Amino acid sequence: MATAVRASCIGEIGETAGKIWHVLDLKGAQSIAKLIKEIDDTPRDVIMQALGWLAREEKLEIEEDGRSRIVSLR
Repeated sequence: MATAVRASCIGEIGETAGKIWHVLDLKGAQSIAKLIKEIDDTPRDVIMQALGWLAREEKLEIEEDGRSRIVSLR
């Protein structure tokens, strides 16, 4: 059972990473807050996990802009 739940969570994070990629590809750089609003059908924590996944794979640029972070594709 735990393996099925884990696979489900990883699948959801992977799907969300695809959504993030799609939004950034279509609309360009976004603040994390705006990106969360763009993908409003997904919980914030899953979006953050997907951002971490993409960042770890060196697919994203993340820049500090005052109090926010701007995310773009590499």
